[in-house]
Amino acid sequence: MMTQGLYIAAGLLLFFLGLWSFIMHAPVLRKLIALNVMGSGVFLIFVTFAYRGQEAAPDPVPHALVLTGIVVAVSATALALALWRRLEDQDGD
Repeated sequence: MMTQGLYIAAGLLLFFLGLWSFIMHAPVLRKLIALNVMGSGVFLIFVTFAYRGQEAAPDPVPHALVLTGIVVAVSATALALALWRRLEDQDGD
């Protein structure tokens, strides 16, 4: 039970570190990295809630949702980087 609290605390730390970075930094790339850090914190917390104890198997639904969320986050990050690069190229012309 103590390790579960440690994982939740680490997830909250990641989330709030990403939130602070998103608010404090102006460059778009840093904001994008901050959003990914926030997402990692949420994924860690969500997987931690799937734990049911040593005797029972973990709940598979949160694991499936986190896996889907990781795929969506990677795709959204790639799209955001492509759009950001295109905007940077247009501003240079």
